[in-house]
Amino acid sequence: MAKPLKSAIIDLLGPWGVFPTDATDKRRILALMEKLYPLDTAAPLLRLGPAGDGGYLLPDDLDGIEACFSPGVGLISGFEKDCADRGLDVYMADASVQHPGALHERFHFTRKYLGVTSNDHFMTLDDWVAGAVVRADSDLMLQIDIEGFEYEVLLGASDRLMRRFRIIVAEFHLLDQFWNEAFFGLAARAFEKILQTHACVHIHPNNSSPLLKKAGLAIPPLAEFTFLRRDRMPAPRYAQQFPHPLDADNTDRPHFALPQCWWAKS
Repeated sequence: MAKPLKSAIIDLLGPWGVFPTDATDKRRILALMEKLYPLDTAAPLLRLGPAGDGGYLLPDDLDGIEACFSPGVGLISGFEKDCADRGLDVYMADASVQHPGALHERFHFTRKYLGVTSNDHFMTLDDWVAGAVVRADSDLMLQIDIEGFEYEVLLGASDRLMRRFRIIVAEFHLLDQFWNEAFFGLAARAFEKILQTHACVHIHPNNSSPLLKKAGLAIPPLAEFTFLRRDRMPAPRYAQQFPHPLDADNTDRPHFALPQCWWAKS
């Protein structure tokens, strides 16, 4: 006689309803955090977008950037509108919506998801940029918030394209899964790829979920990272101001600042 479904699931997943995985060595997590310690930039940080969710801090180094590529379209397009008002063409993509949350003459919308292959519903980052009306050698900006798929998209991007992005603003999801060794390997490779050409200049934790505190580390499940290409950073030093005066909570849930394990002490 076959086992009841609940009993079969317990046999498969264990009595706690989870499938055990190897835990990440804390030293590996700390080593990645140290590489991500934010650095000061020659240009001050400015905020584009609203004072809340959908707004981001980035260096005031936009002159000469031709276009911003912004996959993941929500109800708010304040960041994209601020970019367009500064003279950047803004390319947006998302298959889950009919159009962006606002209209602007510099907005260009594609109803597809970003992924690791191109077909009727997905496109790679390289194919998206190649099909846009931008010069082949211009500097670009990337602002990416695609609910956890950012890791595979960034890993699938060519090194040549990554070097074209002067500024990368990305909301990284599932950071609390750093303790899952298999996931940490994926995430670390994505961060290491960015760090080949860029340096982290700001981190803002999203307060939509509480911090995961384990083994002396505090990890936000979601956080917004800003990266600047290293050739734009003469003689960098570690940033010391967290939160930054321009930071704003994403939600009305309890506030928390970026934990000290994510930035260098003076």
